[in-house]
Amino acid sequence: MQIENAMRWIAVGAALLLPLAGHSEEAAAMVPRQLLLKKALDLPSNSVEARVIRVQFPSGYKTPLHTHQGPGPRYVLKGRLKVEDNGQTQVYGPGDVFWETGAAMTVENIGGGDAEMVIFEVAPKS
Repeated sequence: MQIENAMRWIAVGAALLLPLAGHSEEAAAMVPRQLLLKKALDLPSNSVEARVIRVQFPSGYKTPLHTHQGPGPRYVLKGRLKVEDNGQTQVYGPGDVFWETGAAMTVENIGGGDAEMVIFEVAPKS
């Protein structure tokens, strides 16, 4: 495990230093990347605000029916969340990414402990 972590830090360090030496393509190839979600998006206007919001859900908590100011991807950090969005129900766990439509929705923590999610939201400037 320590060797794995050391190798990871060496790769990250090399990736950070190589662009300084003019080798940005090689540096980008060394940093692992994984596409988690891709979605075409029509922005509500030319002037929008991007927000990143961390939300924590106590065990057993269910939100009331609500909407957000804008749609966007959601990333589950921990726990199990049942999401009812725009008439569709899905369950998500750690590492899952999903698209929230901006329609009326609820989120329920159905895991045994606390749950946590990061909301990436694109909305008109407030």
